[in-house]
Amino acid sequence: MTLPNHRDWIFAFKTFLAAILALYVALMFDLPRPYWAMATVYITSQMLAGATRAKAAYRVAGTLCGAAMAILIIPNLVNAPFLLCTAIALWVAFCLYCSLLDRTPRSYLFILSGYTAALIGFPAVDEPGAIFDLAVSRAEEISIGIICASLISILILPRTVREVVADRIEEWCAEADQLVLKICGTEGLGQLHATFLRLAGGVLSLEAFLKQIAYEASIKRHSVEALAILRQHMLVLLPIASGISDRIRILKQHSAFPVEADHLIADLRNWLRGDDTSVVSPMLLRATAEAAKPAPAKDWNTLLTMSLIAQIEHFIDLQEDIRRLKKHVADGRRLPELKFPYTRSTKAIRHRDHSLAFRSALAVFVTILVICGFWIFSGWSIDGSGAAMMAAVACCFFATMDDPAPAIFKFANSSIIGALWAAIYLFALLPRATNFEMLAFMLAPALLICGALMHHPKAALYAMGGAVIGLTLLALHSVYGADFAVFLNSALSVTIGMWVAAIVTRLIRSVDESATARRLVTLNRALLVDVARGQKRHDGFGTAALMLDRLGLIAARLKRPGMVEELQPEAFLSEIRAAINIAEIKQARHRQPQAIRQTLDRILDAAIGHFGGSVRMQTRTLLEEIDAGLNSVSVDAEPDLCARIVGLRVALFPDAPPFEPMPLGEKDSRDPLLLVPVS
Repeated sequence: MTLPNHRDWIFAFKTFLAAILALYVALMFDLPRPYWAMATVYITSQMLAGATRAKAAYRVAGTLCGAAMAILIIPNLVNAPFLLCTAIALWVAFCLYCSLLDRTPRSYLFILSGYTAALIGFPAVDEPGAIFDLAVSRAEEISIGIICASLISILILPRTVREVVADRIEEWCAEADQLVLKICGTEGLGQLHATFLRLAGGVLSLEAFLKQIAYEASIKRHSVEALAILRQHMLVLLPIASGISDRIRILKQHSAFPVEADHLIADLRNWLRGDDTSVVSPMLLRATAEAAKPAPAKDWNTLLTMSLIAQIEHFIDLQEDIRRLKKHVADGRRLPELKFPYTRSTKAIRHRDHSLAFRSALAVFVTILVICGFWIFSGWSIDGSGAAMMAAVACCFFATMDDPAPAIFKFANSSIIGALWAAIYLFALLPRATNFEMLAFMLAPALLICGALMHHPKAALYAMGGAVIGLTLLALHSVYGADFAVFLNSALSVTIGMWVAAIVTRLIRSVDESATARRLVTLNRALLVDVARGQKRHDGFGTAALMLDRLGLIAARLKRPGMVEELQPEAFLSEIRAAINIAEIKQARHRQPQAIRQTLDRILDAAIGHFGGSVRMQTRTLLEEIDAGLNSVSVDAEPDLCARIVGLRVALFPDAPPFEPMPLGEKDSRDPLLLVPVS
């Protein structure tokens, strides 16, 4: 593990300063548990100022909501302990379920609403009459911690989300430009699918910043919208670049690459290598593309050339918009009219995993009931509530992982680290602290080390757990008082609660990364079938937005050896391109005459069968139906529809023999008696 760098130590110092300030304010107001204000600082603080403010705002709202729910539940059910525990467990499970369906910082509101009710409710079981005072004081303590963390993050050497976002976008765009330059050169998609997947994962990493950036004072409202649209533009660029790659490769294999298209590719490469002052401009590129368009004809090379130029025109529009959107993210000006407007309506489309959310909710529900059952029936009177509290917190903290159990075990083991340093302080050092300044000086070494390690992947869980649980067990008050039996019982309850949470999670909730990746691939193919059937009403780019979002999630999971060979990720973008074309064919169907509608229906039915769906009748393969459709559709009358059918053929059958148009006057005859059912 590398040693903490200067940014880590700056973060550690700022977090420690915020924690000491929170403790001072909580003691000044004589709150009953001032150490909760300190612990909150370490839970809330983030490296970026906007991230801290975003998390803080939702944490305050979630705390108030959870406190209100605790006040509602405890007095009414205090005489029925198991029913009371069931009600709290249901609330935590419901909030966790909602949080997992919301992939923004707003999900933190739901998580806090859930486990705050547990943090307030379980300790109040023995004193239900004091529930209101307990809820108010807990909300005050947590709010003080949030406010202190936010103030220090903003006032002292703030690191803004804007800087990180700008750097990541520039890196992504540079890699995407290099990818397209290679595509326009000699390398085909087969050698570059790993780059496509890495770019898809890179776009997904911007997700966390979409809401955080709105909480920075220097960010204007239009910057947030520009970033959301920019994210979708970046995603859509991937299947379009993939389509350009396949068309270039096919034309070159057939030795049919037109000279005019060669000039267009050369100008496109010069534009990508240059900047806004380059002599090659988007306007010049569009003029070159228009001049390169061949006269409409049914031969395959002409159809491919027309389709290639249409894809390049889309790419030019996307690339010009991306360059403009990057500037608008920076300066916050009102967005102009976009050249590629289709992604504006898809910016909020995200994959929501209801199955995983339900299993996570079930795991936390069962965990709380198991611990509460033991607490009630064993008569564990001293701090038995601590186990239930920490189990709820641990289940909620790590629910977004495929397999949360290892992280929960690490967090549970970090409680041992926290307990050890808390015991040393509580029984050896703190009795010597005669004033607040000496107390702060004594706490500095342990908390600074924890803060510096909180952003190191291998040590982050131990560092955060050590800080949060250590401060909780330290239980600082205005007057020193330490009882070893109470301390030991509290430490045991915290550790046992999280170990039980890890075991139950392993039994109910844990999923292998490869299984999640396979399920996402299956969901994408099922969506393609639903679109062909008309069961999903997305247009082509709406369908692509959902499938591309899943592609980013898949890319983040292709780390295990053998996964790439098993899932064959080179097919992912082809399927997304096929889905775009199928969705557009489905939407164009109702505008066609009866004969064309029947032809399109046969293509759609064959597509359903091709991707594993059941169809009533099918006589020919999808490739044969596509070729029949190309014969039926007029290039002059329906150029867009023809382009969609060509796009579907290129996406799914790039290595198939060239399409051969039917001789003039010959009809595509079909004998209804030959139709056979396909299961």
